[in-house]
Amino acid sequence: LAEDKTLLPFFSNERVIRAAGGAGALSDWLLRHVKSCQWPHGDYHHSETVIHRYGTGAMVLCWHCDNQLRDQTSESLDQLAQQNLAARMIDVIRHAMNGTQERELSLAELCWWAVCHQVADALPESVLRRSLGLPVEKIRSVYRESDIVPGEQTAISILKQRTKNIALPLHVHQQQPPPQEKTLVSIAVDLESPAQYLQRQKPQREEMPVYTRWVKTQKCMTCGNQADDPHHIIGHGLGGMGTKADDLFVIPLCRKCHNELHAGVKDFEEKHGSQLLLLIRFLMHARNSGVLKWKA
Repeated sequence: LAEDKTLLPFFSNERVIRAAGGAGALSDWLLRHVKSCQWPHGDYHHSETVIHRYGTGAMVLCWHCDNQLRDQTSESLDQLAQQNLAARMIDVIRHAMNGTQERELSLAELCWWAVCHQVADALPESVLRRSLGLPVEKIRSVYRESDIVPGEQTAISILKQRTKNIALPLHVHQQQPPPQEKTLVSIAVDLESPAQYLQRQKPQREEMPVYTRWVKTQKCMTCGNQADDPHHIIGHGLGGMGTKADDLFVIPLCRKCHNELHAGVKDFEEKHGSQLLLLIRFLMHARNSGVLKWKA
């Protein structure tokens, strides 16, 4: 189904995307499943990656390729964005049907998911005809009057008629908000840590995916718009060779401001202030919000 181009209008339909968790869920899915730059045509790839939105889809690009491809359109970008969108939609629907990663999603299951989420009318007519076992509708350049069948039903009308008495799952009639993860990070103080007695401590990078997901939901630190990415502080010695700073050292930035920063750190900090100052302000916000708690 991922290679079936007739399904692309369905996968890219805004109602279908909302039914599958929304556009932001695609970014989260990509961050979990893709660990390197997806652009195959570059000679150089930076170690840091970002989500590059493209139409209704998105892709994972390194900083270098993201700067190179910004505001560009091409058939290759279209194909990559659609490929990611289709893969994520199929994964979501397969999970909803209690299927495993090893099993392929069937067309019948996809259509049943569409019926349950009241987006079956977004399925192309040709796809519905296949799922209902109807003959392929022939497209002719010229129709004779004798070829016209009065009152012939479309595939979607047949599907609606057959499913009108089906009791849909509860979540269709009454949307229940998904359970929120406990966005609380506790920072403990260990006065007996043996590492403090070492002459040279081994660098350890802390990963806090719950915290970075919360950071992404906050307002951009520079313009106040909705953030798009949690930006790890760069250029101040908080990271290592090819390594990001700890997940604690992040600030929320929208895509425009994030691109502006990576285009020139010096110009960005002259305009908006030091990243370290922005980080301290955001850490105070996280602490005052109760998301970060200090434990002595």
